[in-house]
Amino acid sequence: MLAAVTVLAQQGPADVAISGLTLDSRQAAAGTVFFALRGVQADGHQFIPKAVAQGAAVVVCEEPPFELAEGVTYIQVKDSAEAMGHIAAAFYGYPSKQLQLVGVTGTNGKTTVATLLHKLFTERGYKCGLLSTVQNQIGNEVVPATHTTPDAIRLNELLARMVAQRCTHAFMEVSSHAVAQHRVTGLQFAGGIFTNLTHDHLDYHGTFDNYLKAKKGFFDMLPKAAFALTNADDKRGAVMLQNSKARKATYSMRGQATVRGRLVENAVEGLLLEVDGREVQFRLIGVFNAYNLLAVYGAATLLGEDPEETLTVLSGLTSAPGRFEPIVSPRKRVTGIVDYAHTPDALENVLQTIADIRRPEQNVITVVGCGGNRDAAKRPVMAELAARLSDRAVLTSDNPRFEDPNEILRQMQAGVRPTDAGKSLMIPDRREAIKTACALARPGDIVLVAGKGHEAYQEIEGQRTPFDDKEVLKEAFELLSL
Repeated sequence: MLAAVTVLAQQGPADVAISGLTLDSRQAAAGTVFFALRGVQADGHQFIPKAVAQGAAVVVCEEPPFELAEGVTYIQVKDSAEAMGHIAAAFYGYPSKQLQLVGVTGTNGKTTVATLLHKLFTERGYKCGLLSTVQNQIGNEVVPATHTTPDAIRLNELLARMVAQRCTHAFMEVSSHAVAQHRVTGLQFAGGIFTNLTHDHLDYHGTFDNYLKAKKGFFDMLPKAAFALTNADDKRGAVMLQNSKARKATYSMRGQATVRGRLVENAVEGLLLEVDGREVQFRLIGVFNAYNLLAVYGAATLLGEDPEETLTVLSGLTSAPGRFEPIVSPRKRVTGIVDYAHTPDALENVLQTIADIRRPEQNVITVVGCGGNRDAAKRPVMAELAARLSDRAVLTSDNPRFEDPNEILRQMQAGVRPTDAGKSLMIPDRREAIKTACALARPGDIVLVAGKGHEAYQEIEGQRTPFDDKEVLKEAFELLSL
């Protein structure tokens, strides 16, 4: 298991029988390897004694403890997380090498692209795995998701289960955190897809340049036999390919590219696109989904699928849960749209899509919030967009975590232009905000509830309480008899 690991120092024998891997000292047991990781909130090195006390046979760390326990092997490495990626891959028998594994990275569109690829290849008769923000799937079995990209141990365990159940393909979201924290280290990808890059996660990465480097790091690790497919219309698309050894391909709606698309019509019934000279009607709505569809089509053809058959199946597919998901009121007088848009770019895309398909007499009422203990710089930008591009904007909570919701709302409101101030309301309680938006709606209006999408909880003071935008929207419709 140490074959790909650079060992700085070793205390104890390496020929040790291993029963499992863990980065949580509470889960350490006889025969396990414990990885001491330096996390954002805690340093795993502090828990080495506890892991050893519970029977850990091997400790992988960056700094060995002052007192070494007898009968325990200590492996010192430069980066415990990187070592964990390589060791996890080896422990589970390198499952990524036995699958056609495709990773999707970018700020927006990851979930939609990965989900559509999973649906497409499943419809084409393959048994597939999916690792996404919404859920993980092994064939038809649904496995709850806790992170966009799981830790390296959990990730390789899931991939090994896919191999055991005879999956041939797996599609996964690759977050910037996953690259920076070496969660995908040790995996072999058949291809990588870049969607776009906008303002997000600067609370973790610190600067936009660091965020860019994390995304680019994924393409740098792709092998020569893999493909690297990027959005040529995003100014960072070319940057992703700079040092990649993989086969390079691009998709575009504006100019020359490996895969070319042209928007013919964007309506409430769906998109009419010309893809590589073929005109196809799709069920998805919005220009941002046109790009998602091009990415999926491009990846499928790069994996050897027939272009005509791919487009035929793609034309009938729906998006991922909580991604521009319409909910029509019982009397069909008001249309609700639930979307995961939680970045300025995503919110602008959704509101622009609504602007493209709305009728002149329809008003748009937007409910939006910003998460606590996350990138604060986007708060005023999100509010400015919501107020400017909507007829009414209701600013509210979205996982305030350990921050005061009222303070988050004050920071959001500061971005609203004076000319739009009269169009915005601040309602900290998200349920009340959604109900208020529905009460403001007239027959035929559109209510956009943005930010949480598929999430079925609100995170407040460290506690997650059940909360589903879709269900609350339905309740509000019924309550107001819309």
